[in-house]
Amino acid sequence: MDFSTITPSVFPTTDFTSLGNNSSNTSECPDPEAWGWLTAMQPAFMFTICVLGVIENLFVLAVFCLHKKACSVAEIYLGSLAAADLLFVSTLPFWAINIINDFEWPFGSLMCRLVNAGIKMNMYCSIYFLVLVSADRYVALVHTMSHGRMRRPKYAKLSCLAVWSLGILLSIPTLHFRSVKYFPQFSVTACILDYPSPTVRIACDILLTLLGFILPVSIIFYCTWKIIRALGDQLMDKFNVENSERKATVLILAVLVAFLFCWVPFHLVTFLHILVELGALSGCDLENSLDICNQIFTYLAFSNSVLNPILYVIVGKNFRKKVKELLVQITQTKKTRGSLTQSQTSSTLKTYM
Repeated sequence: MDFSTITPSVFPTTDFTSLGNNSSNTSECPDPEAWGWLTAMQPAFMFTICVLGVIENLFVLAVFCLHKKACSVAEIYLGSLAAADLLFVSTLPFWAINIINDFEWPFGSLMCRLVNAGIKMNMYCSIYFLVLVSADRYVALVHTMSHGRMRRPKYAKLSCLAVWSLGILLSIPTLHFRSVKYFPQFSVTACILDYPSPTVRIACDILLTLLGFILPVSIIFYCTWKIIRALGDQLMDKFNVENSERKATVLILAVLVAFLFCWVPFHLVTFLHILVELGALSGCDLENSLDICNQIFTYLAFSNSVLNPILYVIVGKNFRKKVKELLVQITQTKKTRGSLTQSQTSSTLKTYM
């Protein structure tokens, strides 16, 4: 029996059944044939996402950090989102190598915990950065009279620090329960989620669903609904909102739609897995389908880290403007340095003539 087929828990973002506890469907349900195909494609997909994600998110961070103008509140949040995505894609090569090694984890116990904690932290931080972005757009467009005091870069940076702290806090269960364990029946030392009991496993899944999806998405939906209503009312009243605010809002809405498209399927499957664990749903076909869907939708969720920077370029007019200004800024700096070098050379030659 191939080690990769016994459970999806070896995959980094799933918290379902640990190998140490072997779920019921492991022994009673036949392995789906699709596992072989999924295992074969995982490394190539992860390396591709890693390379694209690192290049794109470094580009976004470079534009925000190197531009001579200070970042706006929305850009601080989007830059933090890019940093979270960069952290996430940097962990993928570890799992790609792990799969190539037939799930023999070669990096030790500490890296097993840190890599998976980084992945889990990205899941939480990404969506809560989008909550901050949505709240910023809500204040800017719905409470236009008071947004000057409420939307300050200082408070935006403190909010980002709070989100990073929350992400670290919520990734502690992963740090605690991830471990490297030897399985003599497969002759494999695997990095697994080793929950002490099914109750703890279900509690962690519920925590992920509530704090990682239902709560933040509810806030995002509320803010988005208010934003769309405000934009509609302003258009009806022929009230001109600042052009920069409109452009920023269009980009934010595009990023939100992309995030929901990439992550909603994953969280729906997670919820259905909870129902299976609680006994509300059962059946080998259902369990195997959920396991396969979980893997595929996890890939879809991974793609979000590559999709965001593309949206900044395609939809974000302000971002494209910032890129052009940065290129001009770099070109002018090079010309200035060149002129200074020529001037210094001329003065030096005159000294020796």
